[in-house]
Amino acid sequence: MKPILVEISARHIHLTQKDLEILCGPGSQLEPVRPLSQPGQFVSQVRLTLIGPKRSLENVVVLGPVRKASQVEVSATEARSLGVKPPVRESGDIKESAPITICGPEGEITLSEGLILAKRHIHMTPEDALHYGVNDKQIVGVKIKNADRSLIFGDVVVRVRSDFALAMHIDTDEGNAAGLSGDSEGTLILDL
Repeated sequence: MKPILVEISARHIHLTQKDLEILCGPGSQLEPVRPLSQPGQFVSQVRLTLIGPKRSLENVVVLGPVRKASQVEVSATEARSLGVKPPVRESGDIKESAPITICGPEGEITLSEGLILAKRHIHMTPEDALHYGVNDKQIVGVKIKNADRSLIFGDVVVRVRSDFALAMHIDTDEGNAAGLSGDSEGTLILDL
């Protein structure tokens, strides 16, 4: 089986158009700075501040395009620093997740829910899923082999959609645990 690209997904924000305009001013748009591996997704020019009960995190990137619901993804270490306890969830599953305040140059919003620790996952097309012998929402493992900190990630959810590109996403804590700095490769494991 071919290896899977493993990318570290650092803290980031997804916004609705309405929330973007509250934070950055009427008529604000997300302008692409660079594309991400997932088709149509991009790093925008907008950077905002997350405000928690204990402290703040500045310069948090907003990813585009705008979404139907605003959402913030951080690592467990960053959550502790902020003083919040978000659940581990798949992106988009924000019901009854943790609250967070976001501050921008023109305003501030408090999400009553929307802060999560992103569940590690693999984006796949239907053709990729067929190649690897997996289904949407299946839980698998991924082995990362390197000279210093090889490990196996369990509880990796497979996400299958025709507009995805093959890539596994982990957060910065998980990347550090595996001794990764930048993109790497992993091997899919079906039976843990």
